[in-house]
Amino acid sequence: MVLFPITRNYGTRQLALSMWNLSGKCHHRHPVFRRASSLGPTREQELYWKRSDEYHNSFLIAPDEHLERTRQRTLDAGILPDFAVSEALGKLLMLLCKSINAKRVLEVGTLAGYSTICMAKALPKDGLIVTHELLPEHAEVATENVAYAGLSNKVKIVVGPAVDTLPNLPSSEPFDLAFIDADKENNLNYFKQAERLIRPGGVIIVDNVVREGRTADLDVVDRNVEEVRALLKYIKANAKVEATTIATVGTKGYDGFLYAVKTA
Repeated sequence: MVLFPITRNYGTRQLALSMWNLSGKCHHRHPVFRRASSLGPTREQELYWKRSDEYHNSFLIAPDEHLERTRQRTLDAGILPDFAVSEALGKLLMLLCKSINAKRVLEVGTLAGYSTICMAKALPKDGLIVTHELLPEHAEVATENVAYAGLSNKVKIVVGPAVDTLPNLPSSEPFDLAFIDADKENNLNYFKQAERLIRPGGVIIVDNVVREGRTADLDVVDRNVEEVRALLKYIKANAKVEATTIATVGTKGYDGFLYAVKTA
């Protein structure tokens, strides 16, 4: 997963700042500059980003039987693997849990349990992830994957629409971290619930907020994009939250996540 700052338009001009060499000359022949369309990344770019991710992962992410099996079970169950987090983001979530000494984690969007397992592995023995999944068939696969990883005692899967189940959680038992990666139309609702449920100083991660740069393209009218914009406007006016967006390119293409901290 490669991180880079966001600009309004995606393409040659955006990436140029990061491509200058020490002599002050730009690598104009670099694959990311060969662009055929403004509608999205080229196949060449996607392959280049994928290669970069895989190269770094080969050094920094050790093979994990449980996660590899989870990915395979995701495919076997007919669940679209593109909906799951990348290996790099899974590792980042694991490291984040460790760095803030997380004990209680809230997740919205279990899918087959890949990100759930990544975070559960970082929790102490008495830690807990409360993860919400809309579809019973996904929850069934996730339950099996979590059990195979030996983490059932750390994971509680709540089945049903999270817009209905999240309000049932008491704020008297605050979470340290919230990870939101579900239906994008309800991102703002999920964020408000996460804000209510995490402790001061707690972290909220919202995935898929850059959307190939379409969020910043005001000519794009799309429900998912509009919801991200609504979330950004909400945070801007919220004195109790500080946040930033991290854009990424890698095996999942060009996207990014929002990193927020509840300050009070």
